[in-house]
Amino acid sequence: MLILTRVCRPILTAVSILCVSPMLALAQEQAAPDAPSIPIVPAIGELPRDLSPWGMYINADPVVKAVLIGLAFASLVTWTVWLAKTIEIMICKRRVRAALNILASVRSTMEGVERLAATQGEVRQFLDAAVTELKLSAGSIERDGIKERIASRLERIEAAYGRRLLRGTGVLATIGSTAPFVGLFGTVWGIMNSFIGISKSQTTNLAVVAPGIAEALLATAFGLAAAIPAVVIYNVFARSISGYRALLGDASAEVLRLVSRDLERPAASPARRGTPLPAAAE
Repeated sequence: MLILTRVCRPILTAVSILCVSPMLALAQEQAAPDAPSIPIVPAIGELPRDLSPWGMYINADPVVKAVLIGLAFASLVTWTVWLAKTIEIMICKRRVRAALNILASVRSTMEGVERLAATQGEVRQFLDAAVTELKLSAGSIERDGIKERIASRLERIEAAYGRRLLRGTGVLATIGSTAPFVGLFGTVWGIMNSFIGISKSQTTNLAVVAPGIAEALLATAFGLAAAIPAVVIYNVFARSISGYRALLGDASAEVLRLVSRDLERPAASPARRGTPLPAAAE
C-alpha cells in the first residue's frame, strides 16, 4: 500500500495542475480590468515612405513640388544661356581678331573697306560709318571736327554691339540672387507641414518628422544648385564681354588712325578726292 501511494502521488499532482491551472488563468482574466493597448511603432527600416530624392519629390506637398519644378527650370535656363552665350562670344571675338589683323596691314580707309568687303561684322560697320561721315563732311575744313564725328559714330556702334552681347545675361543675375530665397521658402513650408504632422499625430517620433524635414531640405539643395552656377557663369560672361568690348575699342582706334591718314592725304581721301584740304593752322 505504501508503494502504491508513492507511485500514484506524482500522477495525481500532475493531473491537478493540468486541470486547475487553465481554470485559474481564465478566472484571473475575467477578474482583471482591460489593459490599454500599446501602439506598435514601425521600425525605421519599415517606414512606408521612400526617402530617395525622387521619392521625396513624389511625396512632397504641392507647394514644395512647385518650388522644386521652378528651381529645376531655372537651372535648365542657366545652362542653356551658358551654352548659347559661350558660342556667341567665341564667334564674335574670333571675328573681331581676324578683322584687326587685316586692318593692321592696310594704309587707308578705302583699302580697309575693299579688304573686308566679303565679311560682315563689327569692324566692317566701323569702316562703313567712317566712310559715310567722310562723304557727308565733304567741303569741311575742320579735320578735328571730322574726327570727332567719326569717333562719336564708332562709339555708338561699339555700345550697340556691347548691349547686344549682354542680352540674356540678366536672367543669370536674377536666378543667382533669387533662387536661394525660393528654395528657402520651400524649406519653411515643408518644415511647417512637418510640425503640423507632429501636432496631429501627437508624437515626437523621428519616423514621423524625418520625411517632411528631408523634403524641406531638398528644396534648399535645389535652390543652391540653381543659384551657384548662375552666379559663376554670370561673372565669367561679364569678364568675357569686357574683353570683347576691349577688342572693339582696339578696332575703333585702328579705324580712327586710318581716317587720320586719309585726312593727311587729301588727294586719297574719299571725302576730299580731287579737292585738297588746306594745311592745318600752326
